[in-house]
Amino acid sequence: MRGYVLDVGPKFFLLSLVSDRIWFDGFECVRVSDVIAIKPDPYADFAERALKKRGERVPKKPRVDLERIEALLLSASRAFPLLAIHLEQADPDVCWIGRVRGVGRGRVSLLEINPDARWDQEPREHRLSKITRVNFAGDYENALHLVGGDPPAGSSGDVMNRPGVKRAPFDGRSSETVPRVARRKRGVPVV
Repeated sequence: MRGYVLDVGPKFFLLSLVSDRIWFDGFECVRVSDVIAIKPDPYADFAERALKKRGERVPKKPRVDLERIEALLLSASRAFPLLAIHLEQADPDVCWIGRVRGVGRGRVSLLEINPDARWDQEPREHRLSKITRVNFAGDYENALHLVGGDPPAGSSGDVMNRPGVKRAPFDGRSSETVPRVARRKRGVPVV
């Protein structure tokens, strides 16, 4: 994993990811408790020079709340149309991508979009305690949203009407509102 640490909360930290092709590629929030080691990128000088020559700058920190997983999912879903959640203990090779419909009672309700950019009809619930990482504003999530658009009307299921569930409305801003060339103090490069 290569990127710049933009913020650290009590449960998660926020990275601005740098892809293997040396472009900024969205954001990733990782559970602090899952980190074994953070070390400087041995090729940081090359990556930083390539990013600079391409006109890429460390993106501005998005408005996401890193205090708790519930707050992270709700705040990220207000700012970005799609989130990818990882439950690596259940399946380390799979992520679930979609629009958060609600958070409550220890679960997140996610209306998923498949790899063909087609929306599921009903949301699926995932246990919050099992989420190890959350991604948003990456090239893949943006491409899915570009092709699949917003979920069709009537596909939200009944999760919004359950007691104890906080709604997660997307406010219309897309990940494209995060400037790819925002001016910011440099973060900390890591692998």
